[in-house]
Amino acid sequence: MSKFKVPTRGEVSENNQTVFDNLQKGLGFVPNIYAAMAHSENALSSYLQFSSAPTSFSKKEKEIIDLAVSQLNGCRYCQSAHTALGKMNGFTDEQIIELRKGGASWDYKANVLAQTAREVADKKGKVSEEVLESFYGAGYSEANLVDLIVAIGIITITNLFHNVTDVDIDFPIAVEI
Repeated sequence: MSKFKVPTRGEVSENNQTVFDNLQKGLGFVPNIYAAMAHSENALSSYLQFSSAPTSFSKKEKEIIDLAVSQLNGCRYCQSAHTALGKMNGFTDEQIIELRKGGASWDYKANVLAQTAREVADKKGKVSEEVLESFYGAGYSEANLVDLIVAIGIITITNLFHNVTDVDIDFPIAVEI
């Protein structure tokens, strides 16, 4: 049961009602995590603008980051949401489990990305030269490193928000690992 009330469209500001309408049109529903952010007049639209900004990573690479970091941060909501999104981006159930653990044995570059994302998040950015050399050696650039840090920040916001509010998960529940 949620600790934090998930408001309905009629319970949020006019600005957030417009955001709800756009989410409904684009996704087919308003995820509880987003609806709960609408308690704030500005947080939801600011978060969505930040999280949908262009990045040097593909959608698939973004899911690698989100899965690895959400597992590390213990966010069941994001583990579930990104498991669903990971499947939509072509990952198998087994690959998703491995990505959540911070690896990808089937693909060298994906493996390095998952490991680096997890290491940056876990060490709060204080990673070794070896980690960075591996990242660059896999073909990633300094621009990718900047975008990785931003992506980790974005998913961490959502992870922390759910871990504090415990809003009901409205995606198929990911298996626990």
